[in-house]
Order: sequence, then structure tokens, then C-alpha cells
Amino acid sequence: MNKKNWPKIDSDHLIVYSEQMVEVEKECFSYGMPEESLMEKAGLSLSNWFLERKVLLQNGVIIFIGPGHNGGDGAIIARELFLKGFVVKIYCPFPIKKRLTSQHLNYITSIGIEKLENIPDPKKNDLWIDAIFGNNQKGSVDNQIIDLFNEKFKGNFGKIVSIDLPTGLNPNTGKTFTGGSIKANFTLSIGIKRVGILQDTAMPYVGKIHNIDIGFTIEQLKILTNRFLSISRDDIEALKLSLPPNNVSKYKRGRTLLIAGSEKYLGAINLVIKGALASGAGFIKALVPQTVVKSIWQVAPEIVVEGSLEHSSEGNALIYNSLKEIDLNKFESVVIGPGIGLDIKDWENSIKYLLNYKGVLILDADALNRIAKSNLGCKFFLERQFETWITPHLGEFQRLFPELTGLNNIELAVDAAQKFGISILFKGAHSIIADRDGKAWQIYETDSDSARAGLGDLLSGFISGMVALEIASGEHITTESFAKYVFMHSYATLNCINGSTSSIIAKELSRVVREKKMGQMS
Repeated sequence: MNKKNWPKIDSDHLIVYSEQMVEVEKECFSYGMPEESLMEKAGLSLSNWFLERKVLLQNGVIIFIGPGHNGGDGAIIARELFLKGFVVKIYCPFPIKKRLTSQHLNYITSIGIEKLENIPDPKKNDLWIDAIFGNNQKGSVDNQIIDLFNEKFKGNFGKIVSIDLPTGLNPNTGKTFTGGSIKANFTLSIGIKRVGILQDTAMPYVGKIHNIDIGFTIEQLKILTNRFLSISRDDIEALKLSLPPNNVSKYKRGRTLLIAGSEKYLGAINLVIKGALASGAGFIKALVPQTVVKSIWQVAPEIVVEGSLEHSSEGNALIYNSLKEIDLNKFESVVIGPGIGLDIKDWENSIKYLLNYKGVLILDADALNRIAKSNLGCKFFLERQFETWITPHLGEFQRLFPELTGLNNIELAVDAAQKFGISILFKGAHSIIADRDGKAWQIYETDSDSARAGLGDLLSGFISGMVALEIASGEHITTESFAKYVFMHSYATLNCINGSTSSIIAKELSRVVREKKMGQMS
């Protein structure tokens, strides 16, 4: 059985609020590290990132030095690049306020770095480094500076790199202040990534995110009470799956039931099936619309049809009569929702069977919309005493939990998971998985093509198959497992360079699962 802790809890994976970053820095100082040393370490680490990408520097560099310690980091970058022979100039849009920044500024001008008196030309193909306001941004910035950078960005005149986070972006919400935000090609987050830069709202501004390690120790990080973790494609290497023994029968290699599709949305069940098959679960059954029953063997001969779903006069699936005839507890997992349509009376009748199901219940799409409109509403989750996983996008989340508010989507997801005792996949460009213990995982390297109709159905089937497979191995399932499955789907989508249809992604998912299994058996 695998030890739980994926990915590692370290400075490369943790996500923090701006105030927490200040706390970690103070913890370093309490260990005896001088403030000057921490700035020097950050500046040198940032400089090395640039020196490893010399193509960015070949047309010259202008560093915008801000009034605080972010400006000090920029001054050290200027010094190091200048000493390596690159053309470097600096511009100070605001009066310098911090002693260390002022000292570094005096030194770099004394060794020959030109301090510009006039506003730089945004139409030159040089590199601009935004070291104006970093972690401690609290309000709007001069629109002239924002507009200047964004003129350069829009015209694609060279690249823009922001230090810590783009000037004008709120580090905790990922939203811009009233004056807007600089749009960067790269954001270099110092030490630990801020919550704000990973939010969907920040995507137009942050570009590609790189975390710059400055050597925080595990002891120093222990002061962080929350456990918000970021996941990128490199984390596939450390991902492990729990697998049943090779000699067990298909019935002991994970049993899952898929309830999806309706006369209105006939294609949904096929997408869910593709996802479940990609997981490699041993025994997959499906409740499908009556129209699909006779043809499903042509699409997926591996699937056993458990029964057919009746439908209402509006074409919505009716699941109650089918649930009456099935022992749900034969299955390790059940997924309900994709394409079933809305029928609230049918849902009300079905609730007692779902409350008594002891396996992992995965609720997606129209199952969530049915819950939101039912008499119990989100109290359904409080009534159910067994593992429940839900997969809402923003609209579905708001319909389920209209009273919840938060600074960002991580807060919303964690709040809902804790209040209702469930695990949540909050779907978005940077999807979030949260559990009832206050832990969250956020995926921040994604493919925009994955946010399209149908791929969520594929994901729900994959989740259902994977969790059944791991439960069959004897694994104690936690939300970490949920996060792994969502990440694998995202990783497969990133790998599909020749397209992102459900069929292509399903094949890639299957390949990723097989590769993981083979790697663990070797």
C-alpha cells in the first residue's frame, strides 16, 4: 500500500497567501538569516533563471525598479546580468522607499548601469522586467505604467517577465485592482507561489509560471497551517497507483456502475464509457438510455448493460425505477449525472437509494443540477454518510452553494468541502480538488482545449473507473486519489499534440495508466 503524500509538501508545491509569505520570511529571520541575505539569495536565483535563457536577453534588458524589496530583487538581477556582459538599463517609476533597495540602486548605477530618466519605448524588441510591486501589493497602480507594459505585450515587442507577480494583480484573489494589471509572458514566483497567480482570473496576466527556489527548509514551512498544493506536469513521475494483484479475476479488479445519458443527450454515455475503459477497471456496467441499449455493443463491447433508463416526455432520463432493481453496493464506485437531464421528482424518489450506497458516489453535471433544485438541496451531502465526490464547474457550484463566498476558487472549494463533508473537483482552466480536512490541490499547467463540452463526461468515467480499481487493491481512498485522477486527465490532454477530442484523450489516458502500471511492476 502506498504511503500518502503526493505531491511533496515543499516550497515548490505549496501555495500561500501574501500574508503567509511574510510569515515564512519572518521565520527565516528568526533563525538568524539577515534580511540582506534573503534578498541577495532571491536576486541571485532570479538572475540564474535569466542566464539559463539567454535568448531573452539578446536584445537588451530594461528593469523597472519599484520602491520596495521587489525593486531590490530587480536591482540584483540588473547587477548580475550587467556583469555577465548583457546590455542592462533600469527605470524607476516611483520614489524608492526601502533602504536595501536604495543601496542596491546606488551600487548598480555606480558600476555603469544606466538609469533612464524618460519612460522607455514599448515598441522596441527588448526584454522588460517588472520588479515594481511584488508580494505586498494592496491597491491600484498608476495606469500609465500598466498601459505602457500592455502596449508592449499587445504588440509583441519583446517579452515581459514579472517578478513575484504582475504589478496590478491582487496576490490573494488573482483579480486585478481597479487600475488593471501588467500582462506578462512569464511570472517568476519567489520562494512559494501565491494563491492569486494560479486562479483562472489571473491567466490573462501571468503567462507561464515558474517558482524560484530560495531554500526554505521544511521546518520553516511548518508554520503554514493550510495545505494548498500546486501540481504541474513534472509531478507525473512521483504519482503512484495502488493496483490489485495480477492473479485476481476481473470481478476483483474494480467494479463500477455508470449512469449517464438520456434521449436528449445520447452521446454522454459513450464519453463516460471511454473514460471508464481508459482506467483499466476490471468490470464496468452501465445504465443507458433505451435508444442506446441495442447499439452499445458496437461502440463498447466490453461494457455490460445493467439496464435501460426510462425517459420523461421531455427526454430526460428517469433513474428511480432502475435504482430500485439494482444492488448498488455490489460496486466500489457509481457515477451519476452526465447528460441525464433535469427531472426533480425522479431525483426526489431516488435519494434514499443514493444515501444508502456505501461506495464512492461521484456526482457530475445534471446530477448536481438536480440536487440544486431538489427540496434537500446541498443538505443532501450532509444526509449521506459515505464517500461523496462532486465535479461542478463555476455555474453548477454557484447553484449548489449560493450562500458561499470567498476570495478565490480555492477558498470556495475548501469551504464547501469542509461544511458538507465531501470531496470537490471545482472545474476550471486551473482545476481545484479540495477535501473536508481543508487540503486542496490546484493544477496549473493545463490545455485550454480541455475546457470543452464532453471532456468532463470523459473525466467522470475515468474517475469512477480509477477509484474502483484502487479500492479493489485494498487502498484506503482519500481525496488525494481524486486529485491524482484529475491530474492524469489533465496530463493526458497536455500530451495530445495532434488534437483534443475525447477519443484521442481517452487513448492517451489509457496509455498513461498502462505506463504507470508497468513502471510500478518493473
